[in-house]
Amino acid sequence: MAEIRRDNLGFPIPASFDATPVEKNIQHANVRPKQPGSTKRFIVLLIMTLVVVPAVLAPTIIPKIRLVVVRWSVNHAKTCEARNDLEGAIAGLDRAIAWQDRQRANFNLPRLLSMRAMLRLENRDKTGALEDANEAIAQNPQAIEAYRVRAMVRVCLDDPEGALKDAERVLELSPESDLEALNHRAYIRALVQRQLPEALKDVDRAIALQGDPSAEILDTRGYILHLLGKHQEAIDEMNFAIDTMQQLRRQNLLLAKQMNPIELARRLRSIDHSLAVMLHHRALACKAAGFVSQAEQDFEIARQKGFDPSRGIF
Repeated sequence: MAEIRRDNLGFPIPASFDATPVEKNIQHANVRPKQPGSTKRFIVLLIMTLVVVPAVLAPTIIPKIRLVVVRWSVNHAKTCEARNDLEGAIAGLDRAIAWQDRQRANFNLPRLLSMRAMLRLENRDKTGALEDANEAIAQNPQAIEAYRVRAMVRVCLDDPEGALKDAERVLELSPESDLEALNHRAYIRALVQRQLPEALKDVDRAIALQGDPSAEILDTRGYILHLLGKHQEAIDEMNFAIDTMQQLRRQNLLLAKQMNPIELARRLRSIDHSLAVMLHHRALACKAAGFVSQAEQDFEIARQKGFDPSRGIF
């Protein structure tokens, strides 16, 4: 028998006043659960912000961040190079290479490595330059510029066989009758003083193909003629090469107001290095031909413009 419920005065409470099971369920349903505190909400939002959102957006954002860093670093390197700050330029490329997305390859990694190799060579770090050139070729065995750079590095390292081998590879990978590739092989042959008659044939072929030869090709031909003992012919070729390069320098200066100052500085720097090499070559030919005064003058101007075999400017 169910226990009789009574009120405060002792009178029995009728069963009709008891809540039915359905009513009890309704009562429980109407009870609002306790809301979490503000601290708990903050923790949840923090977890979402620090963990969930980055995890979702990372595949989209990180590649863009990498690209921005690489572009800025390359531009910074070019600016430093224009100011002859080789350490700063190398540091900029260090950062660009480190941030390069190896999967997406927004920038050509072998090209960046080749750029750094040339800067390292100019900074007298031959070993580092060779490592960069080797890595560039490992990344892309078809990278023409990497072989071109490595040939120059190997000349500096007194490795003529390796330099000639790389020059041959440049020609193999280049389009047929490529002027720069022909001139490059001819010049490497001249620098290591091997296969000079073949080198002259290379440069003559390039001139025949081009019609109006560039200053670089004329200088290569003049240097080879000097090495072959034809000093007066060499001087004539080099005079034309130097005049052509000086004219190019003047043209760039006339366009100064229309060009980015950093780009102009980089162009002038490259032109001056080329002039330094050409003047040094002419000095050698003049000295051999007996024009001592002219030779001394050319040697001095070449030095002022940056001629330095130990830095790959030769």
